[in-house]
Amino acid sequence: MDLRSAARGFLVFLLSAPALQGNGDLTVTYSSCNVCALRGATVDIRSTYEYADDIQYEEATVNSLWFANGDKSQPVDLEHDTNYTGRVEYSCGEILCRNLRCHGTCTLRIKDLRQSDSAVYKFSFTTRHARQYTGDPGVTLSVTGLRVKVSIPSPISSPDWTKLECLSTCDLAGDPTYIWFRNGFNVGDGKWYWNQPVGGEIFSCAVEGYEHLRSPVVSLQGTNGEGTVTYPQSSLVCALRGATADIDSTYEYPHDVQIRSPLSFSVETKQGPYLVFRRILSSDSGRYYCLVQTVLRTTSELINIMVKYGPKHASALPSPSGEIKEGSSVTLSCSSDANPAANYTWFKNNQPLLWGPSQPHTFPSVRPEDRGTYRCHAENKYGQLGSSSSL
Repeated sequence: MDLRSAARGFLVFLLSAPALQGNGDLTVTYSSCNVCALRGATVDIRSTYEYADDIQYEEATVNSLWFANGDKSQPVDLEHDTNYTGRVEYSCGEILCRNLRCHGTCTLRIKDLRQSDSAVYKFSFTTRHARQYTGDPGVTLSVTGLRVKVSIPSPISSPDWTKLECLSTCDLAGDPTYIWFRNGFNVGDGKWYWNQPVGGEIFSCAVEGYEHLRSPVVSLQGTNGEGTVTYPQSSLVCALRGATADIDSTYEYPHDVQIRSPLSFSVETKQGPYLVFRRILSSDSGRYYCLVQTVLRTTSELINIMVKYGPKHASALPSPSGEIKEGSSVTLSCSSDANPAANYTWFKNNQPLLWGPSQPHTFPSVRPEDRGTYRCHAENKYGQLGSSSSL
């Protein structure tokens, strides 16, 4: 695979200058000694190595591998590490030799990054003379997710304004642009987003170009002006029954507000994991989400429900209404409540009219032969209905 090609989900931020490690005879240079990447993205870690060799007429070869943490005397090749199965690729270039010195490059790619991938990665190579060298101290990879921090900067003067900030556990270099989503729709960009909560709104953020790697959503149910609580890790915790779980939090409040001691956690009653429609109605169409009643009120992605139904409340109306005079212009229109929209057929004195599908129908100049009783018929794939009024 050509690692120069773009890959969906690739997102990595280099945080420091190249790191050179060696003993003068054998060296390894990393493009950076610290890398910060988003969970779910793809990261490339690059190395350049060099060694002395008296090679002249034969091809230069080395055995190379990448490993994480572990003992460098017995490294476990990431390509054979079950924790990275199907997610690791090497791209090692051709070795070039000149003036008794050989050098090459080797890039490690890790896809679908997980939090457990945060580790120190090292490149090791062995020459054809069985000389082995590992580049220390390696490259520190920090895998982060995004989260939304909610605060009320001015709880006394402006208690209705809420400040949302998009955060990560490691600093993303390169001045990335953050995108904000309200109820699943893009509402702007920037590190911060200001909002006046109206209740029931959900927010998330992402880095521009990687909108599929969004933060967990936060639901704003209104403000109380007395500070906020945020969590440094995921707002969802998975633990074994009978085990012990630690849930960390940080809280902020205005300096002139006294807080009650001791501090405590609370658990809200679960309302149930299912929403059941015993008899679905057209009025049930809309966007739905479920809410986990934690302090952060973690909310699911929106689900759009569109109820389909046959025509209801069909009616035929003239415009203008009232007495119709010969020579005047009159427009007949038919309306109904239907999803999908209905097709209409017009009748005059209970006989179908060969009018086209256009709606409404206009008489530019009413003539005596136009006199009669008109009604319409609405129909779609789910039903049909005649108008309740005639003209």
